[in-house]
Amino acid sequence: MAAPREPGGKSRAGSCVKRSPFFCTAPAAEDGSLAILHLKRDTLLPVTLDSTADEGYGTQGAVSNTRFGSFPHDTLIGLEWGSQVRASKVDTGSRGRKGKKNNAEPVEVLVQEDVADEEDEAKVSKKRSADEAGMNEDGSIPAVKKVRHDAPVQQPDIATSQKRKTDDTNATQGASKKQKQQKQQQRVHDNSESTAKPPVEANSGFVHILQPTPESWTSSLDHRTQVVYTPDYSYILQRLRVKPGSTLIEAGAGSGSFTHAAARAVYSGPTASNKKRKVGKVCSYEYHEPRVQTLRKELSDHGLDDVVQLTHRDVCEDGFMSQVASGMSHAASPLANAIFLDLPAPWKALKHLSRNDVEIAEGSGDSQERSPLNPNLPVHICTFSPCIEQVTATVAEMRKLGWIEIEMVEVQNRRIDVRREQVGLRNEGLRGVNPSAASVEEAIGRLREVEGGMHSFHGHIKNGADGKGKQPANGGTDDAEAYGRSGRTQPGSKAARLAKIKQEAEDRKVYKEGNLVHRTEAEVKTHTSYLVFAVLPRAWTEEDEKACEEVTPYEKVVNGEAAKDAAGTEELEMAE
Repeated sequence: MAAPREPGGKSRAGSCVKRSPFFCTAPAAEDGSLAILHLKRDTLLPVTLDSTADEGYGTQGAVSNTRFGSFPHDTLIGLEWGSQVRASKVDTGSRGRKGKKNNAEPVEVLVQEDVADEEDEAKVSKKRSADEAGMNEDGSIPAVKKVRHDAPVQQPDIATSQKRKTDDTNATQGASKKQKQQKQQQRVHDNSESTAKPPVEANSGFVHILQPTPESWTSSLDHRTQVVYTPDYSYILQRLRVKPGSTLIEAGAGSGSFTHAAARAVYSGPTASNKKRKVGKVCSYEYHEPRVQTLRKELSDHGLDDVVQLTHRDVCEDGFMSQVASGMSHAASPLANAIFLDLPAPWKALKHLSRNDVEIAEGSGDSQERSPLNPNLPVHICTFSPCIEQVTATVAEMRKLGWIEIEMVEVQNRRIDVRREQVGLRNEGLRGVNPSAASVEEAIGRLREVEGGMHSFHGHIKNGADGKGKQPANGGTDDAEAYGRSGRTQPGSKAARLAKIKQEAEDRKVYKEGNLVHRTEAEVKTHTSYLVFAVLPRAWTEEDEKACEEVTPYEKVVNGEAAKDAAGTEELEMAE
């Protein structure tokens, strides 16, 4: 029996981690997978590809509408990442009506049929009422029939006739409505099947389809809070020494930008592939419940719920310990070796990041909790604070709690634009050049050319278009327009000059011409937040000191033999 398959992924077997597009991505976009549409610089749109969704566009299924056009998901599925996709012609005006063109005729026909059915029902009802009242359909009294005087007079049962009339009317109306609904459904279904057409490529508009990465997700996600951008979190993860198999605590998940980057950094591969491999974990905390629910759904959709453990909690008050497990007297410890605090008051959470037991509440049966830190490794921490006053309070609290190597860093990211700067009239009309005169001689030559064209124009108007010197009644406007139309193709005109420059540029290597210059972008994003880094060394007891002396005696340390032994051990490990 084959193993079940995940949407957009390979088959699962055993306890293998669900395939995430942020860890291992297929070479092409698949149905049900996450994709990023690159519209323009710093403008990206995340979409979940779905070929079966019906969003009211008739037979075209799911469609992503952008300022650069409409893109049906059928045209995106199966493309390689990085491909350019042209927009398609989509009838966006018929959204919600299952296709305006497809249903216009059936609706009109059905309306006419409904009117005819209602008229027939009215006639039948009117005839039945006239018969019961003893009258004709037009309301006249019928001719009196001869009756026997000795015949008994029959009294009509009014109640019985009214009840029979109501029952017949309800039955007729119910049957007619059911028949009309069946006709309408059948006609719409037949019409939609007969007009199914593949998407038609539009004349303009395109996007690029990209694979999902933490970097592209940061640029495209919904900013529910201030996010940590790529320059910051790449530097933070490097300073925290996060690697596959690490356990990282994140307080203040927010929009999930840092969460996705941290999950990729700690991911150590599927658990079923190597059971001895240490599994990485991100223990994320957020105090705002609506943001927790939204982020939890995103993590589940992205296949990160096996790597990220998201908890709704105020860590400044309740700490970082996990929930108490069954059969355990203490809460489970994350055993983290890296910490990232994106909080308004990070100094209030530092009291819960100690290696000593922390008191939870007075008078409780279990008043002590274990430390959330790994006792065998030094712990690196980073706080993310936008104000210098927050930095001052955080550093003061760190010094009280024994943190060392405290350092504040500010990341200023600037983009450098490198291009060829081409100046000169020989490049006039070309894209990406400065069509200004490169020298005085070139400027004088262009002025003489313009003055010559002006003299030729006024001379033509003065002498008349026919050469007889007659001035038109409207002051020469007709001649000017005629001359302007003919001058566009005459030698020496601007149109002819630009056409000549464009033709000459095809034979030149324009991209190698000009001076190579670089400059920063016009709008520079500088300060985002201050980063405070620190290290908490592992606890060192007398037993640890004795064990260290047994492994490395004091005499070897003084003579330098310990360093040589350590270097030899490193070379042996590298060789293995």
